[in-house]
Amino acid sequence: MTDISKRTLLLGLATVSLMPVTALAQGKTNTQPFVLAPKFSAQDQGRINRAVAYLQALNSGAGRFEQTDFKGRKTQGDWWLQRPGKIRFAYDAPYSLLVVADGKRVNMWDPRLKAFNQYPLDATPLSLFLSKQIRLDQGVIVTEVTPTTDGFRLKARDRRRDVEGSILMTFIEQGGNLTLGEWTVTDAQGKGTRLKLLTFNKNAPVKADLFVLNKPKDAK
Repeated sequence: MTDISKRTLLLGLATVSLMPVTALAQGKTNTQPFVLAPKFSAQDQGRINRAVAYLQALNSGAGRFEQTDFKGRKTQGDWWLQRPGKIRFAYDAPYSLLVVADGKRVNMWDPRLKAFNQYPLDATPLSLFLSKQIRLDQGVIVTEVTPTTDGFRLKARDRRRDVEGSILMTFIEQGGNLTLGEWTVTDAQGKGTRLKLLTFNKNAPVKADLFVLNKPKDAK
């Protein structure tokens, strides 16, 4: 698998960012298996509630994205969304990767290597905002809320202590309206991949076949 293909898995599309590293395996013990969410101020809790309401209300969308890996390398492409459960990322040439969540699985096709990979959707950070019911206080919890000049950021992680990695979502506010601007997934080694939504045509009509990606006959 190419390096760009591996980093694709970190934009929130596959399991590597949520790979468990148990305290026992590290020679440590911990009697508390879960990370406790901080006590947020009323203002920050309001931001969390607004983000949840915004994500829950998303129906469909489309646009362009730019991905930046941990070495600063950039790639772009097109994306389409159909909640719940479905999203498609089509990378520009020369990579031409396809990453498709069909509601149950995340499928990835690398035509250059003829490599096809598949992951359970609920084992990826994408499930955070593709789920039918958005929750940031159960399996995934918010650990930080940071105001910005044009909105705010939420940092979230799996509440299980032995599962490392996090996702940082940036929300932009314009005229009282909220928009998801980008997210960064950081793995257990502290390496982050950022995906910025360059354009976001909210509620754009999308075709059902965009979210179907079967294993090609010539795949390895």
